[in-house]
Amino acid sequence: MFDQVNQIPALSFTPAVARETAPLYEKVKRVVNELDWASYAPYILEINRLKKEMGAVVLAHNYMTPEIFHCVSDFAGDSLQLAQQAAKTDSQLIVQAGVHFMAETSKILSPEKTVLIPDMKAGCSLATSITAADVRLLRQKFPGVPIVTYVNTSADVKAESDICCTSSNALKIVESFESDTILMIPDQFLARNIAKQTKKKILTWQGSCEVHERFTANDIIKFRKAYPGAVVLAHPECPPEVCAEADFSGSTKAMADYVTDKQPKKVVLITECSMSDNISANNPNVEFLRPCNLCPHMKRITLPKILQSLQTRTTEVYVDPAIGILAKRAVDRMLEASK
Repeated sequence: MFDQVNQIPALSFTPAVARETAPLYEKVKRVVNELDWASYAPYILEINRLKKEMGAVVLAHNYMTPEIFHCVSDFAGDSLQLAQQAAKTDSQLIVQAGVHFMAETSKILSPEKTVLIPDMKAGCSLATSITAADVRLLRQKFPGVPIVTYVNTSADVKAESDICCTSSNALKIVESFESDTILMIPDQFLARNIAKQTKKKILTWQGSCEVHERFTANDIIKFRKAYPGAVVLAHPECPPEVCAEADFSGSTKAMADYVTDKQPKKVVLITECSMSDNISANNPNVEFLRPCNLCPHMKRITLPKILQSLQTRTTEVYVDPAIGILAKRAVDRMLEASK
C-alpha cells in the first residue's frame, strides 16, 4: 500500500505505535484530533527512529504544522534561529522543515554539512521577487547607499548585499548605518513599517509575502467587533495599515513570546495560521481566534516527505562556495550589528 500523494509506502497505526507516540500526542492533542493523529503517528515514530540512527536533526520553522513542529523537530523557531542552530549542532545531516531560502541559509552558515529539504518546490514569494542582477542594478542606481537585505532571500541576493536583517532586528540594523538613506529589500511592507520608526529615508523594492499581503485593516476591525477584548498581534510583513490597527507588531518569535509572557484571554495572530496551532499547544489558557491564511509553500513539507528525505537523503541543497562566502559575510555582519 502506498501514500498516493508522496508515493512512498504507507505506514499503519498499530497499538504499539499508539503506545510509543502517546507522550507526543499529549503535546498536540489540543490542536490535532485523534483521527488525524492516527495517520501522523506512524510517520512520527519512524522519522524519530531514523533520525537517531542517522545522527540527523530536523529544523522546523514556526509555520510548520504542529505534528511536525512539536513531534519531529529537534529545533524550532524563525529562519535565522534555525540556521544558527544548524551551525551549532554536531550533526552533519540536517533536514530543513521550511522553505528553500531557509535551507540555503543553513547551508551558508554550515557549508561542510549536508542540508536536505523534503520538497525543492517549497519556495517563497519574497525570495523570488528579486534577483542578484536586480541588486546590482540598484547599487548602480543608488551608489553609496547601504543595501539591507531581508533573510527571506536567495543566497545570490544575500551575496550582493551589505548586510542582512530579520523582522526582529531590522530597525537596529538600519540604525547601525551612518547613511541618511538605506535601501531595504525586498519586502516593501517591512521597509515601510520600519520607515515609520526611523528618521532615515528608506528605499525599497516591490516584493511582498503572499500570506501577509492579503490581510487588511478591515479584517482586524471585524475581529474586534466579533470578539471584544481580543488582543491582535501582526507580523511586520503585513501592510502598515494592518500593523497600525494591531495591538502589537513583531516577528514570529516576538509574537510567541508576547502570548507566553502576557497570557491574553483571547488573541488573534495576523500571520500564517499554523503558528496559532503551535503556540496554542503550549498555552492552554489562551483562546486563539484564527484568521487562516496558509502558506502554500510551507504546506509542501509533510511528514511522509520528511521521512522520504531521510530515507533517500534527498533533496540536497547546494550553494556555490564563492556565493556562500559573500552571503555569509552579509549574515555575519548582521549578527555582529545585532549584539
